[in-house]
Amino acid sequence: MRWGLRPRGPGAAALASARNLWGPPRLPCRLGWRGTTKRLLVRSVTGASNQLPNSNSGKYRDTVLLPQTSFPMKLLGYQQPETELEIQQKCGFSELYSWQRERKVKTEFCLHDGPPYANGDPHVGHALNKILKDIANRYHMMSGSKIHFVPGWDCHGLPIEIKVLSELGSKAQSLSAVEIREKARSFAKAAIEKQKSAFLRWGIMADWNNCYHTFDAKYEARQLRIFYQMYDKGLVYRSYKPVFWSPSSRTALAEAELQYNPEHVSRSVYVKFPLLKPSPKLASLLDSSSPVNILVWTTQPWTIPANQAVCYMPESKYAVVKCTNSGDLYILAADKVTSVASALETTFETVSTFSGVDLEDGTCSHPLIPNKVSPLLPANHVTMAKGTGLVHTAPAHGMEDYSVASQHSLPTDCLVDEDGIFTDVAGPELQNKAVLEEGTDVVIKMLQTAKNFLKEEKVVHSYPYDWRTKKPVIIRASKQWFVNITDIKTTAKELLKKVKFIPGSSLNAMVEMIDRRPYWCISRQRVWGVPIPVFHHKTKDEYLINSQTIEHIIKLVEQHGSDIWWTLPPEQLLPEAVLSQVGGPDSIEYVPGQDILDIWFDSGTSWSYVLPGTDQRADLYLEGKDQIGGWFQSSLLTSVAARKKPPFKTVIVHGFTLGEKGEKMSKSLGNVINPDVVINGGQDPNKEPPYGADVLRWWVAESNVFTEVTIGPSALNAARDDINKLRNTLRFLLGNVADFNPEMDSVPVKNMYVIDQYMLHLLQDLANKVTESYRQYDFGKVVRLLRAFYTRELSNFYFSIIKDRLYCENENDPKRRSCQTALVEILDVVVRSFAPILPHLAEEVFQHMPHVKEPRSVFRTGWISGSSIWKKPGLEEAVESACAMRDSFLGSIPGKNAAEYKVIIVIEPGLLFEIIEMLQAEETSSTSQLAELMMASETTLLAQEPREMTADVIELKGTFLINLKGGDICEESSYKVIVMPTTKEKCPRCWKYTAESSDTLCPRCAEVVNGK
Repeated sequence: MRWGLRPRGPGAAALASARNLWGPPRLPCRLGWRGTTKRLLVRSVTGASNQLPNSNSGKYRDTVLLPQTSFPMKLLGYQQPETELEIQQKCGFSELYSWQRERKVKTEFCLHDGPPYANGDPHVGHALNKILKDIANRYHMMSGSKIHFVPGWDCHGLPIEIKVLSELGSKAQSLSAVEIREKARSFAKAAIEKQKSAFLRWGIMADWNNCYHTFDAKYEARQLRIFYQMYDKGLVYRSYKPVFWSPSSRTALAEAELQYNPEHVSRSVYVKFPLLKPSPKLASLLDSSSPVNILVWTTQPWTIPANQAVCYMPESKYAVVKCTNSGDLYILAADKVTSVASALETTFETVSTFSGVDLEDGTCSHPLIPNKVSPLLPANHVTMAKGTGLVHTAPAHGMEDYSVASQHSLPTDCLVDEDGIFTDVAGPELQNKAVLEEGTDVVIKMLQTAKNFLKEEKVVHSYPYDWRTKKPVIIRASKQWFVNITDIKTTAKELLKKVKFIPGSSLNAMVEMIDRRPYWCISRQRVWGVPIPVFHHKTKDEYLINSQTIEHIIKLVEQHGSDIWWTLPPEQLLPEAVLSQVGGPDSIEYVPGQDILDIWFDSGTSWSYVLPGTDQRADLYLEGKDQIGGWFQSSLLTSVAARKKPPFKTVIVHGFTLGEKGEKMSKSLGNVINPDVVINGGQDPNKEPPYGADVLRWWVAESNVFTEVTIGPSALNAARDDINKLRNTLRFLLGNVADFNPEMDSVPVKNMYVIDQYMLHLLQDLANKVTESYRQYDFGKVVRLLRAFYTRELSNFYFSIIKDRLYCENENDPKRRSCQTALVEILDVVVRSFAPILPHLAEEVFQHMPHVKEPRSVFRTGWISGSSIWKKPGLEEAVESACAMRDSFLGSIPGKNAAEYKVIIVIEPGLLFEIIEMLQAEETSSTSQLAELMMASETTLLAQEPREMTADVIELKGTFLINLKGGDICEESSYKVIVMPTTKEKCPRCWKYTAESSDTLCPRCAEVVNGK
């Protein structure tokens, strides 16, 4: 057959500079299929031979340079966790933090560890949080920053105290405060040790020798100092107010200590409040001879004995209605007439309507207490969403109710004690009755007796429960200590605008929570915590706290811890100068208060103890979304109150962990994932295999942590499979650079094979994107970038092309060394890219690095060090123009061996021809860069179609649009790929179809073997 000619086409002059595509970048180049995207997203190797010459290749087996490495392809069964423990020991995981602290570097990165609660075993939520923090820290450390990461624990509070008392059973009642504190401290210490050992096993790098605990004496002393600073500024005060109260725990609770139960059932009632004195306007609308009732609905009938008023919305319309069943007259909101009549199973006839303001100065009778008057008062919290538009108001049992009482000087009498039981002040019928149980029954019966009861109905609604006892709370007025949020809110919200939130929506959530918070109750009626350092007068409603008393107490606490509040006599808790003013040691007039500080105040002041430097601001706070109303908020409020600045520059908020189907984890469902079982395996290794810590870390990194994160066998198996594929890639890389010494054997970039330069170009792009993703804390993107690179760019594409060059060329051939130069760089960049996520695997790879006498830790050798000369505009597009032709070829022979075919590429004269010619200078070759890329037996490059072809050829057509110099040179080129079976035989050494007969070597292999 006759072949076409190889002309110097009209594009030759324009291409003079384009030849520099393979050297330093000189011109921007854009090549691509017409109608396709620039990047080829799939690198097909369909039909290509992936066979490797192996040791069975007869007499030539010793001449083939197969990969050599002891790095295992897989770690089976218990090998994974065992290897990780060896790596931790061998590579100095425990010394890494102190090593990096001693470095002389300019920048410091401070991640402040929000303290987990010291009351239980480590769980998968801990794993999610601590691993996210560790990935961030390891990246910043490798990037050259000194890391400040002091782990801590929240050790005080109700949950620990309750757990200790419940374990003691009936013995608990005889314990003193000091004994309870001793047992609680022991319990917390045991939990800390369990959690700490788990965190270490997960590979968490931290200052483990200097952890902080909220029960440390110096920590408690610092906390008391912040308390007094806020008190001295008038931001802390004592008041009698309604607070969330837990009868089951006998203490006040903060909003963050509540869990809302959406299935709670309340016994709601419709109640009549007889109108006593109508306003003048209302009187003109009513027939004075007929009694009228204010109609009220409430879900908490037990609060009616404490009623002090009925509230209305001034702007709303109200109606006087007549009940068609009874003939009674009622007043209610005009918008609620139909729905309330339906609820009461009757119909209402509207007599007249009027504006809410017309109720002003009216009064009604208390429905239970004869001769007690309840005024009608305007209030903005009244809504029309439910009820009657008229709200029963008991100032001792509602925040809005209390606000109304404050404006109108109403009494705030509380008839309920610490156990949620009516006191004797409530009267003989109610005394000693639990308000949420029998007390509600009795109130309803009393309303029926007074003929002021209309109807009871069960209501399912969201209701606050104690977060630990899981029992309903009540709102109850009591003397408590509060932080004046109103004075801090505006500044806090303004300062938050300068804080970066990830995701951004969490900023709005935090601002909304601060807005909704009326005040912060910081006192608790328990013993396991830091005492509120005040002294109460024995007979008067007075208390004592000043700079002298506080300094004295802080010194005592610093030396001996807060137990002194319960162990020392009062006269020793006061400084001598103050003691002499309050009656002296023998007749002291004051006793120490019995309240402790809210644990959110405990942990919220951690910034003042832990954060370094005078600025005391962390670069990052990273916790779960429940901390928007918890630690994030208490840290912000205490910091703004004490020094008018936030304690953080960036806040990351992650979601919760859920079961595989998105369900909440619970012991009853049997779907709790124990991190220890994930790492070391369960009792039945077939059902619960040992995955090791790196699988757990990969799962964390790849998850979308800004929503809820699911975990289960399928997620863990997928993570393990990903890591095994990565191991395979790493093994290939290590094995093929075994005989390569980078210092002696590296090839300058400009002399490297085009495809090798192209891989470095892609590698630089990967390095830049991975680095930026770490900077943005988008670890999921890091995983996606890496996964795409090692599966698509490396395993499926590059490795399949270069095996022949690596295995069959002469050991020192520049073509082979070019490839190894690229492989060494790829290995280095890939390992550093995943090192913060998979520290054990990264260190394991470094242990197997060839030509390194004493392998250093990957974490002690810095971040990715790519090179700007790797990035060559135009290189990527040029190689992919050849890839387009290759994919046409491989797609035409599905399931067949590409090496059994030869390919003719016909390109019309011009830019595309000149570009492809750079990959193959000869007309026909089986050893050119183009032949390697096509994976065919041989390739022929022509500018015209052959005049004669056999009948068994396959013809494929395509078009490329070439854009050079920003559009100055623009040319559309057609190409044709002609595929036909080769006439050559399989070489017994390289297995390529390039030999004249099956028992003779191909020319290339003959030259290599003769050279050996």
